[in-house]
Amino acid sequence: MTANGRATLVYLLRHGAVVGAETRRFIGHLDVPLSPLGERQCAAQAARLGGAGLTAIFSSDLTRSRRSAEIIAAPHGLAPTVVPALREMDMGRWDGLTATEIRAREPAAFADWMARVGEFPFPQGESVPDLLARVAPAFDAIVAAHRGRAIAIVAHGGPNRALLCWALGLPLARLLAFGQDYGALTVLTCDARGWALRRLNESAML
Repeated sequence: MTANGRATLVYLLRHGAVVGAETRRFIGHLDVPLSPLGERQCAAQAARLGGAGLTAIFSSDLTRSRRSAEIIAAPHGLAPTVVPALREMDMGRWDGLTATEIRAREPAAFADWMARVGEFPFPQGESVPDLLARVAPAFDAIVAAHRGRAIAIVAHGGPNRALLCWALGLPLARLLAFGQDYGALTVLTCDARGWALRRLNESAML
């Protein structure tokens, strides 16, 4: 989408590392805060984007995303707009568990998930199509309201990956092809030709 011939520029970020990240648990809708490392990751991205000319910043309603967005927005004098539809995938009864725990408790379901990442519904939770059905309209609305401008969206690994597949016209089965590390930056542009990926999963802490 363009305005006055200018492409729309979207800085898409994943929130910073969270407390307990070393346990590698599925946290989904659990409201886990940023760790000190996560705060530093976001501060590094804030410094990197200080000259980006952001006109708006959006985040999911979960604490880890909102706090990350606040840090990144500060150099621009902006307050993040909270968009609940951007929150992480609902992992149902697997929320809070590690992959090892899930495999031990529900081996058949875990194997099914691994085989059908793009379509498997988390038990009592969402599937990736469910996730995209709420994330894509929110993303569309944000972009439509900011044509030709630079904006930032701070969300989560699941929503970000689903949006990348959708924007680039790829099947959801390719979801895990897009790295989305804690605190990393991905950049998309949209012009008359459509969406283009300019940067993927870049850490500011090199």
